[in-house]
Amino acid sequence: MSPAYILTLSCPDRPGIVHAVSGFLLERGGNIEEAAQYNDHDTGLFFMRVQFACERPSFEDLQQQLHAFAETFKMNWRLHATHQPMRTVLMVSKEGHCLNDLLFRWKSGLLPLDIRAIVSNHREFYQLAASYNVPFHHIPVTADTKAQAEARAYEVIQAEGAELVVLARYMQILSNDLCQKLAGRAINIHHSFLPSFKGAKPYYQAHDRGVKLIGATAHYVTADLDEGPIIEQDVARVDHSKTVEDLTAIGRDTESLVLARAVKWHSEHRVLLNGHKTVIFK
Repeated sequence: MSPAYILTLSCPDRPGIVHAVSGFLLERGGNIEEAAQYNDHDTGLFFMRVQFACERPSFEDLQQQLHAFAETFKMNWRLHATHQPMRTVLMVSKEGHCLNDLLFRWKSGLLPLDIRAIVSNHREFYQLAASYNVPFHHIPVTADTKAQAEARAYEVIQAEGAELVVLARYMQILSNDLCQKLAGRAINIHHSFLPSFKGAKPYYQAHDRGVKLIGATAHYVTADLDEGPIIEQDVARVDHSKTVEDLTAIGRDTESLVLARAVKWHSEHRVLLNGHKTVIFK
């Protein structure tokens, strides 16, 4: 079976891009298995994702040849080998529903990940990590040690060669510096009540206000707190009969599902950044 690759690209829109990309791959014996494209008329940008099989040239040679090809179109592009699962570090605090869900999906073969480590500012989930044979790094965080703790967490991320960092309910605000270092490869999840119900016990606040929708948002991490490009959102309807505990359980289920979708799409290279937004080829 020929090696399979995924090419993702964006560039200023102009006639002939699809034809040129298809021709480039055809000339090298590439067989396109999946392709999607999008023209953003507001920004004048073109986006494309192509999955293809190609016996020769090698991955390295393809990259070199793509450099020259892409210059003509002023493309931002990346080439990925599909057989390589995405090296990932998960970060968590005291709520483990998203962590547990991601670990189960990964071990079940539902996510193309290579989960290399779990980082937490609490010890609660070291046994869960051990049950999946994933190294667990307990890095406590206090107001006085926040900078050092963040530096240690980044050391773990770098040492594991992580291409993706998932904040699976990691309840610490990352510094602007770390946000920049992880730009485009860190995903966060939170309830969708923000900015209405900030702080502790948001579901108590929501219950007190009689909300009718429980939702969650997964987005890329940026220095603007909870305002990064959105990858996925979902909601569940509730009514007056639901208790605070009901709302919390529904919210956790929604968060787990939304985060899993975002992680899956990112790890399959289906998400392309478009300024403050995303283009997702599902």
